[in-house]
Amino acid sequence: MNRLWRRSSGACGELINKGFGTFVARWRVPMGFALGIAFLIFAQPTASLLIAGSLVALLGLGIRAYAAGHLDKMRSLATCGPYAYTRNPLYLGSLLIGVGLVIAGGRWFLAAAFIVFFIFVYWPVMRREEAGLLKQYGKKYEEYAAAVPLFFPHRKSAKARGEKFQWRRYQRNREYEAAFGYLAGVLFLALKILLR
Repeated sequence: MNRLWRRSSGACGELINKGFGTFVARWRVPMGFALGIAFLIFAQPTASLLIAGSLVALLGLGIRAYAAGHLDKMRSLATCGPYAYTRNPLYLGSLLIGVGLVIAGGRWFLAAAFIVFFIFVYWPVMRREEAGLLKQYGKKYEEYAAAVPLFFPHRKSAKARGEKFQWRRYQRNREYEAAFGYLAGVLFLALKILLR
């Protein structure tokens, strides 16, 4: 077993997987909506911040879309495309979308709130999900986890063979919802600039 599993298999890992991880997995969407509402109320965008932030968020949206087109949830272990560089490209994309929107919003206390939210919500969720993948795929997942980092990608990718991006997977994973959310956020911020 690699170091990752030795670290997460102890008492702390059990607490994350069964206690707090379960709680945040259940409540992450409502907590995200609450943070989103605060963002909409307090954001003070400017045209230059909106452009810069929108580009960062667009990069995150692209990563999420590319990952969704390689993911067959509960059917097979995704190891191709962006999954050859990070085990959690969807969450990496979400981080970039959030950072981009926070940049566009121009309020640094929102940035702090978002980073705290991301660390305390998504880190336990990732650990909980990887425990489930280890249970489901066993040694295959252990080998994959040993070669590919949990979150931040490496330049060198794992050598993985598999299927290419497929639009039907993108649609099945309902990733278009993230695109609609991105557009709604950008349009709202643009409207806020125009109405000032």
